[in-house]
Amino acid sequence: MSSLVRHVTIDCSDAYALAGFWAQVLDSKISDDDRPGDPEALVDTPGGGLLFIQVPEKKSVKNRIHLDLQPQDRTRDEEVERLLALGATLFDDQRRPDGTGWVVLTDPEGNEFCVERSKAEREAA
Repeated sequence: MSSLVRHVTIDCSDAYALAGFWAQVLDSKISDDDRPGDPEALVDTPGGGLLFIQVPEKKSVKNRIHLDLQPQDRTRDEEVERLLALGATLFDDQRRPDGTGWVVLTDPEGNEFCVERSKAEREAA
């Protein structure tokens, strides 16, 4: 049998705080075993877990891997606005006049991620 990805692990300065941001993004929750100040925190989602590990060094270069989010019950633009209100920052806007494209945001610790069009938007195009 082949291996499965159990977690995507993200180094960070404050594991619990960053897990809290991503739990809101993914409409999920932080593991009941995790507490503020813990050196790691897990956000379990139907698509797999995000494991946040506290490290001493700050992020210094562009991510080598990033998450691409596809909204399920709202448009890409509505999702971008929701994520900005949660504390994300606009990094690069690749939306095109024809409705295609994506938006690159950063989480509160500067990790880049993308928001693509929803399935409904793709099907309508």
